[in-house]
Amino acid sequence: MSNSAVRPYAGRRVLLGISGGIASYKSAWLARLLTKAGADVDVVMTRSALEFVGAVTFEALTGREVHTGLFDAGRALDHVKLARAADAIVIAPATADLMARAATGQANDLLTACLLAAEAPVLMVPAMNDRMWSHAQTQHNVTHLRSLGYTVLQPDAGMLAAGEGAGPGRMPEPETIFAYVGRLLETDRRLAGRRVLVTAGPTRESIDPVRFLSNRSTGKMGVALAASAWRRGADVTLVAGPLAVAVPVGVDQEHVETTQEMRDAVERHIAAADVLVMCAAPSDYRAAEPAERKMKKTGASRNVQLVETPDILLSTKSARRAGSVIVGFALETDDELANARRKLETKDVDMVVLNSAREPDAGFGAETNRVTILRRGSASPDELPLLSKRAVADLILDRVAELLDGR
Repeated sequence: MSNSAVRPYAGRRVLLGISGGIASYKSAWLARLLTKAGADVDVVMTRSALEFVGAVTFEALTGREVHTGLFDAGRALDHVKLARAADAIVIAPATADLMARAATGQANDLLTACLLAAEAPVLMVPAMNDRMWSHAQTQHNVTHLRSLGYTVLQPDAGMLAAGEGAGPGRMPEPETIFAYVGRLLETDRRLAGRRVLVTAGPTRESIDPVRFLSNRSTGKMGVALAASAWRRGADVTLVAGPLAVAVPVGVDQEHVETTQEMRDAVERHIAAADVLVMCAAPSDYRAAEPAERKMKKTGASRNVQLVETPDILLSTKSARRAGSVIVGFALETDDELANARRKLETKDVDMVVLNSAREPDAGFGAETNRVTILRRGSASPDELPLLSKRAVADLILDRVAELLDGR
């Protein structure tokens, strides 16, 4: 299994604790996600966890030994060594019993002993029957664990184990847990507590009740930016047209359809935003008079008069927060640098991210992107190599953080 270095997981040590619940089968996928991102994953399993999933499963997925016993011969100090080595600890699933023992400071197995010896941030991911979750004692334990500085996720609502019906108690999906582990591991906290507003995706302008004008944007770049900002500790609002990808974990989304709706949403949020990243590809034109009924084929050509849509960056300029950082995107086909520099000045932004619609493996729909960053006051454009959109998002936000530091 080949791994790829993904910030902030690459080269970091994660202790993955697994207690005895049926949801422990999901933890195998979490171990795989962490390992493929470049993390070294130390798996610690309770005795009851071994009743659900075998240790060999996690050894195969992580390429590392699984730890189970507190008093195994030659391993008397494993709880201290593992705890000290960890950059983050995640307990998934965290059963009601495990959380109760952790909340009262018990250390009667290897996993709870590791928790008492740890200084790394801890993420608890509950999984249990809905009545067990809602019990006053469990909620008291959750409150106490949070007071100790642990992050305790809310369980998902949905189908529980066979015969138990549905309700809150399901362990969140591994991809969600993976994102929260990334937030624990992220070392660049310059955006922590900042309000970041990101736009993403296309807009749609109706021609008739079934047809619309739009473009090829999928929203992947904007979603990557929103995810990166949240991982760094920011409060993120994502104003998005129709997306071809999932909304990132932890982000507040406002869905819009038209360019006017996107413009109005940006105006509502921009006064509170420390950062605006205008990554969306709003339609530049709309039908002057959309047909009220579906246009039928008649065998003759048909003309649709187009008018320009609002310029979101310019029309919301007066609502910007003083000292905020404004980032625009420019997708060009000709005179690319000249057009991007013109946008930098005419839109009065701090940074323009230029990418070419002619670039192979970049732009709409691709998993990668090659961009050039232009900054106000800098004569030299910053040309980045072809990278994943996640990596591009991180490099853009590194530069945003630098601008905020100087204000």
